[in-house]
Amino acid sequence: MPSFDIVSKVQWSEVDNALNQAQKELSQRFDFKDTHTELEKVTGEKPGVTITSSSEDRCKAAYKVLEDKLVKRKVSLKHLTVGEPASAGKGAHMTITIKEGIESEHAKDIVRRIKDSKIKVQASIQEQQVRVTGKNRDDLQEVITLLRGAGLPLELQYINFRD
Repeated sequence: MPSFDIVSKVQWSEVDNALNQAQKELSQRFDFKDTHTELEKVTGEKPGVTITSSSEDRCKAAYKVLEDKLVKRKVSLKHLTVGEPASAGKGAHMTITIKEGIESEHAKDIVRRIKDSKIKVQASIQEQQVRVTGKNRDDLQEVITLLRGAGLPLELQYINFRD
């Protein structure tokens, strides 16, 4: 039976490239001179980026530079959760978390939307992805079309299409 998986993955190499480009631009721009603005990649349980600078406005401006570089590298901004800039001592910092995978509440919403559509397929949640199985390819393509038009707050990819 034909099937495919619905996932939400980040291209980490593109994130690293965008981060390096943003750091380079910030080091060369006149308006960031002597502001001690730095972008630092955070790894671990909650991966992301930390922006430190001399003021909250410079943090926001550095985020705009990073956002621009991510868009140019085709990394969806739906993967980002942006925190508010906070003052800390002589400077300010801002945390940006990068989400990967489909959380259980979103996975349940995807499965519910598929079942409500009355398309003859089965959807099941498997860890941080959703597997859709059906009797013919056309039904699976209808599901992909349905989810693309649903306006979900996630960037979804459709992988492992098997016939």
